[in-house]
Amino acid sequence: MPSGLRKRAVDQLKLRQGGKVLEVGCGTGRNFPFLRDAIGPEGRIYGIDLSEGMLRRARRLCQRRQWTNFMLIEADAADYASEEQFDGVLFSFSYNVMPHHRSVLRQAWKLLRPGGRLVIMDARVPPGLLGKLIRPFATWLMKQTSLGNPVIRPWQYHAALVDDFHMEDFRFSSYYVCCGTKPEHDPNNRDLLPPLGHTHK
Repeated sequence: MPSGLRKRAVDQLKLRQGGKVLEVGCGTGRNFPFLRDAIGPEGRIYGIDLSEGMLRRARRLCQRRQWTNFMLIEADAADYASEEQFDGVLFSFSYNVMPHHRSVLRQAWKLLRPGGRLVIMDARVPPGLLGKLIRPFATWLMKQTSLGNPVIRPWQYHAALVDDFHMEDFRFSSYYVCCGTKPEHDPNNRDLLPPLGHTHK
């Protein structure tokens, strides 16, 4: 992984001290130190994950650091509902491993307040000749591990939702961070994602 990539993704959330952030697929808490620095002890960090084992390790991390402003939830992110609205939503190497990733993105979008930031950080098969050469291996690796589908293109759905969409590539375009802001004037919480039957080329 490129050095500093996790911090870069959290920086793109543009969180403030005392804010509220949701990490979807938080795993063992690898991003927690950066999120805690961003919102401070007065803020609230919600981490959701389907794996009890991952969350157990995340809780141990919070206990060791004596962090008391974390809420860790074992649930399917597509079904997670909250009365809270969040200042930022982060997907960190989690979007591509979700078989129903678009349903999860829809739900996360509903939980993001107008003016809040949506950030997705993940890996992908790079474009061009390099991508063609490694695609068979990447597909095989996907089937053998839980690394997810490297050919999913979440930035296409992401760009349709947010204002000021921006995407950065790293390590020969094998990693990316895409980000943007939920429109302030969205009274109907519009759903700009393509219909579930639609696929992008």
